[in-house]
Amino acid sequence: MEKKKVVAVILAAGKGVRMQSDIPKVFHKLRGKPLLQYVVETVQKIGVLDIYIVVGHKKELITEYFNGWPLKFVEQEHQLGTGDAVKTVESYLKDFNGTILVLAGDVPLLSDDTLRNLIGFHEQNNAAATDLTAELPNAGNYGRIIRDMDGKIVKIVEKKDATEEELKIKEINTGTFCFNSSDLFWALSRVKSDNVQREYYLTDTIEILKKEGRSVFAYLAPNYKETLGINTKEELSALEEMLS
Repeated sequence: MEKKKVVAVILAAGKGVRMQSDIPKVFHKLRGKPLLQYVVETVQKIGVLDIYIVVGHKKELITEYFNGWPLKFVEQEHQLGTGDAVKTVESYLKDFNGTILVLAGDVPLLSDDTLRNLIGFHEQNNAAATDLTAELPNAGNYGRIIRDMDGKIVKIVEKKDATEEELKIKEINTGTFCFNSSDLFWALSRVKSDNVQREYYLTDTIEILKKEGRSVFAYLAPNYKETLGINTKEELSALEEMLS
């Protein structure tokens, strides 16, 4: 099977309100290095050289820090959700045909092996979309993975929209996805903002593609610790401790 071209889109536009800080969330430092830098370096390590960073809040901090790096910066002008953030790169990728790897800029410990295996799994299955999931002892604020009777992923429910039963689910969305490019932008054009947050969720593309009969998969990360994101200073401290 011929390997598909891969581009990466890293989401780095968020304010990170719960960090109680005015700097972009992805710009907080872990062991002296911005969270976003970990993600960029891991993506480069797996040989993906076409990297788009979606910036927004205080974007100049990020663009100046990465000045001279082979990265493309795209601005999300308004904080309208992860789906809207990914949509900002559509005009740059309209002629691209291949795999789009989407990552959150605040998940610093993802390993290159996990990303390679995720892409391999996605392409082997000729999937429209593959979500990297993890099983957490405490699923907290993460979106929950809803599977059908056959164990196949049906949709992702964000915590704020989840029922009491759904909140008991331990398998979560890590914010890392592989998409077939045409399927991604087709699904994004159908995402609505009729949720608690009034945002366009990237996660809704899973259910949209599934209902259309397109192949959607979940790939479980071997170690949930590498998928942990940072939303608070406490979580950042916990990660610092884990690394020491």
